[in-house]
Formats: sequence, C-alpha cells, structure tokens
Amino acid sequence: MKAQQNSLGFLLADVSRLMRHAFRQRLEGSSLTPSQARALIYVSRNEGIRQVELADMLEIQPISLARLIDQLEAARLVERHADPADRRAYQLFLTPAAATQIAAIEQVAKAIRVDALAGIDKRQAEALLDTLNTMRANLAALPRAHAGEKSE
Repeated sequence: MKAQQNSLGFLLADVSRLMRHAFRQRLEGSSLTPSQARALIYVSRNEGIRQVELADMLEIQPISLARLIDQLEAARLVERHADPADRRAYQLFLTPAAATQIAAIEQVAKAIRVDALAGIDKRQAEALLDTLNTMRANLAALPRAHAGEKSE
C-alpha cells in the first residue's frame, strides 16, 4: 500500500492538489476566483491565444471558458479580438488593468513555492524543476492517442 501512495502519479497529483488548496486559501478575499486567476496567468504567458486553445490548456469545455472570459472581460482584465485568420474565433489579450492582478497572483504563487520547497536546498530544487520540465516535454511529445493511457 505504501508503494502505491508513493507512486509518481499519486505524488504529483497530491502535491498539485495541495498547492491548489494553498492557492485558494491565500487568494481568499481577492476579487478573482482560482479559475479566473489561472486563466489570467495562461493568457499572460500566451498573449493572443485563441479561446479554444486556452480551454484545452485549462482542460475545461469551451462553453465554460466563454463564461470565465465573460467575467474577466467584465472586470476589464482581458479583451477579445477577432482572430484575423478565422473570423469565428477570438484571441485573448490582457488589458493594462490586469498587471496588478497578475502581480498579486505571482506573489501568492511565490509564497506557495517557498512553502513547498521548505527544507530543500537550492541545488535539489533546481534538479526537481529540471526533472519536471523534462517529464512535461517527454509527455507533451507523445502522440495524442497515448496521452490518455494510464501508465507510470
């Protein structure tokens, strides 16, 4: 039983869940929901992203993302622009007002990283991040048909 609890998939999922929980707690009192904060960060890293691509990255349905973007647009944090390559699609861009929110989100994320990496020296932390980046690249390079298969 202990070996299953320490499997790679279980540990990654558990750490991710605990980090999301810490993020929700620290974001309490903010005008943003955790979903809105996550969407803002993805848009900030991918300015001009199409809504359908963002929905895929966030692993939510396009209709759910549309409502989320409606909320961010109403808060004047993002803007939709018609995609010049496809008039049916929209690209997403941050507004200048989003900079304050992005800075606050990044501050919360930094505090959580500090907590998560407590007791881990700089060399170990860098090795962990390098390893996780390599794992992400390996999995992203897999054909889509394999991405949903269960393995470890």
